[in-house]
Amino acid sequence: FSSIFLEEPVNAGNTGIQIVTSGPDNERQEVKRAYMKMIVSAKKNIYLQTPYFVPDASIIESLKVAALSGIDVRVMIPCMPDHIFVYWATYSYVGELVLEGANCYTYENGFLHAKGIIVDDMVFCYGTANMDIRSFELDFEVNAIVYDEEKAKQMVEFFRQDIEQSRLLTKNKYQSRGLFIRFKEQV
Repeated sequence: FSSIFLEEPVNAGNTGIQIVTSGPDNERQEVKRAYMKMIVSAKKNIYLQTPYFVPDASIIESLKVAALSGIDVRVMIPCMPDHIFVYWATYSYVGELVLEGANCYTYENGFLHAKGIIVDDMVFCYGTANMDIRSFELDFEVNAIVYDEEKAKQMVEFFRQDIEQSRLLTKNKYQSRGLFIRFKEQV
């Protein structure tokens, strides 16, 4: 992976790290751009964790295309909402990905608060930003992009440990959800 934003990274150690920020004072939505660059650059896998998954059209479509292209797309959300309306929106967007072949999980061991993405076991981006429009446009956020294969593999192992405490949302389970859940998703 080459640096997402810098032409020539500054070398000050053994691990390449970039700090990206977003907020209402910046029109460029750098955290979203970092996520987007990572998604469209993926060759084999995308592992994503977020308590709030309310992406804009460009992010959701990029994840769908990745899943349809044979990339292993895995998204983990909490099973327990702290904001009920956001949870049902999250569930709806995750459902769209499940229908396109992504593997989506609900973390069953309390509230999942991890916020980040790991791509191709090579690079990861974690920080304060959720994978949602509010984090991209309205909130002040900061994430670190880490370019280190060894550390990325450690993050993948943490992700896999979280999967062991999660439940897979299957296509059948999503499609068989009741009318009341469908209504809540639409609200």
